[in-house]
Amino acid sequence: MLIYLRKARIGLLTYEFLLFKLRGLISGSAMNAKTLLLGVILTLLVSLNSAFASTGATVPWTTYEAEDMMTTGEPLGPKYDPYLVETESSGQKCVKLDAAGKYVEFTAKAAANAVVVRYSLPDAPGGGGIDSTLSLYLNGTLVKKLPVTSRYSWLYGKYPFTNDPRAGKPRNFYDEVRLKDLNIHPGDVVRLQRDEPDAADYCIIDLVDLENVAPPLVAPANSLAITDAPFGAGGKGVTDDTAALRKCIAAAKSGGKAVWLPAGVFKIAGDIEVPSNVTIQGAGMWHTTLVGDENLYTNANKRIRFNGKGGNIHISDFAIIGKLNYRSDSEPNDSFGESFGTNSTISRVWVEHTKTGAWVNNSSNLVVEGCRFRNTIADGVNFCVGMRSSTIRNCTTRGTGDDCFALWPATHAPQKYAPGFNVISHCTGQLPFLANGAAIYGGESNRIEDCRFTDISPGCAILISTTFPTADAKKNVDNNFSGITVVQNCDLIRSGGYDHDWAWRAALQLCLDRRSISGVDIHDLNIRDSISDGFSVVAPGSKHGEGTLTNATITNVDISDYGIGETHRHGLWIRKDAQGSVTVTNSTIAENKNNSADFTINWK
Repeated sequence: MLIYLRKARIGLLTYEFLLFKLRGLISGSAMNAKTLLLGVILTLLVSLNSAFASTGATVPWTTYEAEDMMTTGEPLGPKYDPYLVETESSGQKCVKLDAAGKYVEFTAKAAANAVVVRYSLPDAPGGGGIDSTLSLYLNGTLVKKLPVTSRYSWLYGKYPFTNDPRAGKPRNFYDEVRLKDLNIHPGDVVRLQRDEPDAADYCIIDLVDLENVAPPLVAPANSLAITDAPFGAGGKGVTDDTAALRKCIAAAKSGGKAVWLPAGVFKIAGDIEVPSNVTIQGAGMWHTTLVGDENLYTNANKRIRFNGKGGNIHISDFAIIGKLNYRSDSEPNDSFGESFGTNSTISRVWVEHTKTGAWVNNSSNLVVEGCRFRNTIADGVNFCVGMRSSTIRNCTTRGTGDDCFALWPATHAPQKYAPGFNVISHCTGQLPFLANGAAIYGGESNRIEDCRFTDISPGCAILISTTFPTADAKKNVDNNFSGITVVQNCDLIRSGGYDHDWAWRAALQLCLDRRSISGVDIHDLNIRDSISDGFSVVAPGSKHGEGTLTNATITNVDISDYGIGETHRHGLWIRKDAQGSVTVTNSTIAENKNNSADFTINWK
């Protein structure tokens, strides 16, 4: 009996363990061998089935695509060129409701009490956005006029962009609105309709998520509530609760207690410093919301920002809704930043309308888990200076304005830990309006595994690159790639689009820019419906003596199609500037093109 095993697809049973078991059949009795063989095969099949279904984050919602709904609106797409709303849409398709009475509707497959709608409204003629409403009907009855806005979308021109429509080249078309406390049953008909009072000339619908949200969590034992005396937070989104949260954290730290954020809306307008050994917990990301002050958010010091100031920090179960609608990289990031020391966690937090979801430095064994990062101006999560043995796990991003997930061992600040051994695991990245799904820019033995990236239209699903600096001027600190960088067991779907500075990117690209790269292990990937190339190696660094790839392997990679949005592309492409070699084993690649006389593909 021959059983074909793909190492990374076997879940908890390792390839070596199964080979050991199968070898044991040879020496055992016939009956024991049959019994053991049956058990091994059944376990293998269950593990394979589970593993194939396990790429990406496990999510509690069901997504309904607008193009699959009943509609009287105008279906748009697919289109793949830059600066088009279709290109930024899921599957590059959407539906436009451009007159009163136009709608999309669908039948709910499961019970739900919450909805998220991804939509696009027109910008104001001079920029800055407009406000409107969208009607939500359930079984023909109006349930809610959803508040929708374009004040946090529409950027123009070249990076880092402007809010002025005269710059042309629009992007960031979409935003989302969420609503809970609904009562939707399987078989109910959900309709989104543009009614006469809805002020916008049109509303484009991309998708709808339905979710059955659990009740609010209860206060943990030995905790202090921000709403109790002497802190006295209002929790209605009206009063400024910044001081109350700061005082509650100080008291909790002093008394060895946790900070409790009950269900409610808390307006925060300033930095929240979080010292070591502090736990901050909310009632759930749908129930506890920290919201920015729209009138103050242009002041970088008046935003929602949790600054880690030590280790053993644990933050969980609330939402951060900022009010940022422009990008300025001279301003600090909001949401989560600075150092979380050792053994900290950020769990089940929803972040939206901030510059970044989390941009952290100098942390070891930090775990960011179960979070949702939506509609940010820049990265979803960036592990930057001095990050070691830290993990981004079971997180999702949608609509980020830079890399969904990034590992960048920069040196612009002193590093406390030698960067490396970080992992992006079981994450899903979707629909950024700039950059990539996941990117590694250096460091030792980092990994991307069990992830799913879809509709990455402005860049790569996965980018391994030396574009950004990872060493100081004299290379006293040098964080270029070392050890073995691993990409394994991932799905890359409808990715590899047009990057405004790099033209067409591949779904997976090795970019040897400032430095060469050695030690890359890429295996068990499904690269499907690539917008341009499936996989490419490019080396602009060859112009200044870099650009060499060594000790690189590609194993069990399936590239069955490519170029769905741009013709004359390739399944595997080696650009003429690349140097070095790669070994390709047991892979199905529909087509390949090596344009470099200084690069070798070793096929096995």
